[in-house]
Amino acid sequence: MAVDLETSSLSTADGEILSAGWVALDNQQILLHTAQHHLIAAENSVGQSAAIHHLRDCDLLAGKHTQTLLEALLEAAQGRVLLFHNASLDMAFLNQLCQNLCGTDLLLPYEDTLVNEKQKLTHQGKVIAQGDLTLAECRNRYHLPYYAGHNALNDALATAELYAAQQSHARSNT
Repeated sequence: MAVDLETSSLSTADGEILSAGWVALDNQQILLHTAQHHLIAAENSVGQSAAIHHLRDCDLLAGKHTQTLLEALLEAAQGRVLLFHNASLDMAFLNQLCQNLCGTDLLLPYEDTLVNEKQKLTHQGKVIAQGDLTLAECRNRYHLPYYAGHNALNDALATAELYAAQQSHARSNT
């Protein structure tokens, strides 16, 4: 299940989850009917992060509580491996959320399309420049269409498509 979060900061120390999106996959088939997008009621102002994800404080007034988000995510993730592009960031926020609500990290298996791509490029002997591992640039290498970034559901769908392309490419090269 491809998952993406939009946050008010890149650090869990001063940021919070503002929105989450996900979509399930089965055998590299993206199940659009499983797509979900949730806005989260922020405890603090989104501040300057609004310039990146275009979520304003007023957009989040009717957002869900983080506990409701976690319950919906866990229900959707039953029996699935989570999939992220840059899992370290999203998992840090999800682990903090789980610690706050449950006293433990989110103990679910996950994969990372960014790590997959980095390993592939390194194996090919390519020098990885700054920006080469962004979601948009990774998608570009597989000739996937451009999506405007920093919308949780769009980025989850973009990650799902990237993963399917990576898997297809890996199978064709074995």
